[in-house]
Amino acid sequence: MHLRRGGLGDYLQTVAPIAPESEAALDSPQDSSPDLPAVIEEAPREPILTLPPALTAYIVLLAVIHLRVLLPPEFENWTIDVFGFIPKRYDSSLLNLQIPGGAGAKIWTFVTYSLLHANLTHLGFNVLWLLPFGSALARRFGTVRFFVFLAVTAAAGALAHLITHEHAVAPMIGASASVSGAMAAAIRFAFVRGSFLSFSRSDADTAARVPALPLSRALRDGRVVGFLAVWFGVNIIFGVGAIGVDSETTSVAWQAHIGGFFAGLLLFALFDPVPRARGNAAGASSQDVSDRI
Repeated sequence: MHLRRGGLGDYLQTVAPIAPESEAALDSPQDSSPDLPAVIEEAPREPILTLPPALTAYIVLLAVIHLRVLLPPEFENWTIDVFGFIPKRYDSSLLNLQIPGGAGAKIWTFVTYSLLHANLTHLGFNVLWLLPFGSALARRFGTVRFFVFLAVTAAAGALAHLITHEHAVAPMIGASASVSGAMAAAIRFAFVRGSFLSFSRSDADTAARVPALPLSRALRDGRVVGFLAVWFGVNIIFGVGAIGVDSETTSVAWQAHIGGFFAGLLLFALFDPVPRARGNAAGASSQDVSDRI
């Protein structure tokens, strides 16, 4: 996880002028004049990690909803059946199959499944990945765009899971599709000079509002391509994130991650309020490394 660490402040020391004949006294600490105290001013320090209100509210919402685990088992199972995403719900060949939630659940579960988690480890893992990428995205999009974006990427993840698990009965839960979408959207500007994964980082608000690279340009950036390769490799091999849950087993719905990721990568421009990068700004990503050498 990439966390921004506030740099040490610059120290300004003001000392009265020293006459030429007394300069040699600097070699003897005991001869220093006690009448000339040093004045030290420390520059303001940026906190290691500051969360925008939208992301804070989202994390609090996930935590509050997770308190459902304190309910009796029958009510907890009912909550998962009603608000989890169950592909079998959309199987028209099974007209007599009774799944809690009715017709309404066919609509709301495209989003509500992303607010449920199997356990604290599942919840904590998703939140940890969301902290660096979600923080930048929430600052860039603003509250309304940020929440709509999370809902859209969650729905894309559910659709990908439905296509690949058409007859599955086990409910799928977890915010991984939304987290994956946030990561994909963030890499559109994360490596641009001054952004939060750049070598020359600005403050958090400025870093979140640098002009994004066009998608075609971003896909030619070596760091973006490297990030994509690692992300897809990890998800295909391990599939850590959204979890399918039934009474006996748990399995990873990695296809939902990929659905959310592609939605975030491709739909980013529809949500982005920051003007597109011009030709010279688009080259800032590659310049960021060369200027540091």
